[in-house]
Amino acid sequence: MRPTHAKDHPAGAPPRPIAAAPVASLPRRPVADGREGAEACPVASGPLPAGSAEVRGIDADVTGAVGRMLDHVLAERLRRARLADSLFAAELAERVARFTLQGGKRTRAQLVWWASRACAGRDPAAAAAALHLAAAVELLQTCALVHDDVMDRAALRRGRPALHTDLTDRYAGLVGPERAGRFGQSAAVLAGDLALAWADDLVAETPLAPWTGVVVRRLWSDMRTEMVAGQYLDVQGQITAARSLPRALRAARLKSALYSVERPLALGATAAGADDLTLRRLCDAGRCVGMAFQLRDDLDDVFGDPLETGKDCGGDIREGKPTYLVAVARARAEAAGDGTAQDVLDRWLGDAGLTGRGLDQVRDVLVATGARATVESKIDRLTAQGLRHFDSTLLDPEGAEPLRGLLVAAAGARAGGAGPDGARTGGAGPDQTRPEGTGPGGARPGGTTPDQTRPEGARPSQQRGEVRPGQARAHGARQVEARPDGAGQAEAQPDGAGQAEARANGARQAEAQPDGAGQAEARANGAGQAEARANGAGQAEARPDGAGRAEGRADAVGPGRAQSGGDAVVGLRSAHGPCASGSRGGAGSGR
Repeated sequence: MRPTHAKDHPAGAPPRPIAAAPVASLPRRPVADGREGAEACPVASGPLPAGSAEVRGIDADVTGAVGRMLDHVLAERLRRARLADSLFAAELAERVARFTLQGGKRTRAQLVWWASRACAGRDPAAAAAALHLAAAVELLQTCALVHDDVMDRAALRRGRPALHTDLTDRYAGLVGPERAGRFGQSAAVLAGDLALAWADDLVAETPLAPWTGVVVRRLWSDMRTEMVAGQYLDVQGQITAARSLPRALRAARLKSALYSVERPLALGATAAGADDLTLRRLCDAGRCVGMAFQLRDDLDDVFGDPLETGKDCGGDIREGKPTYLVAVARARAEAAGDGTAQDVLDRWLGDAGLTGRGLDQVRDVLVATGARATVESKIDRLTAQGLRHFDSTLLDPEGAEPLRGLLVAAAGARAGGAGPDGARTGGAGPDQTRPEGTGPGGARPGGTTPDQTRPEGARPSQQRGEVRPGQARAHGARQVEARPDGAGQAEAQPDGAGQAEARANGARQAEAQPDGAGQAEARANGAGQAEARANGAGQAEARPDGAGRAEGRADAVGPGRAQSGGDAVVGLRSAHGPCASGSRGGAGSGR
């Protein structure tokens, strides 16, 4: 048999050498005498605070500190990307880095930082961990926004061309707009994936105690899953025309409320070693404020100024997104038999060719049906509820004060808007709704606990470990609570007293809702409705985001009717409690 030879090499000739591509060197293990190899693996990298003075210095410019951390992290990622392939680095990796560094308000990153400061004070180790996690959250945000723009076919982001649009424009002259468009979308998916990979890397590199690291990684994993789940409900609702109010709230909670507020708070608090009770109350506050955040975003999409929002108006209408705002308008139009309003919504929702005139017609319907006013009122109620949870928490005043102001700003509540107990939710600065002489988060000068945010005559809040009749123990009896995410179930509360507490003004009359469906509703100030307060009143509360029962109220369908869709469960609870950590005793929620 004749021997065979490779076609590209003559017999007997040595194979042609293949140019060796540069590769990134691996970290070296420290040697036995404590000296490190040429490139030791950094446990804590970047511009980190070395002492309490440096921690306080970061307070003056949190976004700048997060930006410096991202500068450091992304410089190293780009170096390694160039070693992999120069074209990939120049056209994709550098765009991901630039998008992240240009940033937005960095609200999520600030929530991580201030939650850590409020729980750990000036501890440099906690501050270093918070900076790592804050930078990781910003990279996760890059992933979410880049993918969102592809799914929403949005041309603008932050007032500039979206990443997929930028890549499309780069190649449109070479292959034509259609092929370039498909390329831009495909490349943007890869860009988002790269940002997610870098975010995961940064979480893995965050310096944490072993068990705290386990809890933080679980929170991070849950947050990524919830974000994708909420986005799937969003896009699936567009093609199925899912319009129920509970479904709209559930999607909003998953895609934004958890990801934008509750999880960043939980990450910062957990990294700081917060106890279970503190973490639970911060999560409750974050859940309410996060829902308000998403509802405000829904309003801004239709009524906002593109110069302020950085994106075109009417995107949700154009894509046919099943937002809560639209669900309320449709439900009210159906209940009132308003065929004209229904026709407008049917005509323009999901129409990619939405015109300015069409958007104006939709706006008119949202105003005329009362949907806009209803959502505004709901934002105020959610914000007030979230602040009550926050103000029941014992926190370091130095971090709690800015954190409270950040929550108010994130919620987007109207200046001077009143919550259900009359507490003002905006316009009064970070000390609003607190009695004179108290600090934020329940802190008084000298460490005492104030009687926060309660109307005249209410029982005062207890200090941790102090039990008063009819109030909560710091760790104790059972409490029944309809959670703000719509669990609608009796739940064992670690801070529950298991006793009913008469509300401050004791009223047991129903109050007609100003935003309402023509029905009387038991308000959160004690008007005929039992309420489980954040400090353990041991009662059940109908939460302001509609949890646990069909709502026959203003943000439902109309006089005498139950909430559209008949779905009594509005939100999804995480499988392991409000902060989804599965931990016990200090690092996370113990459920």
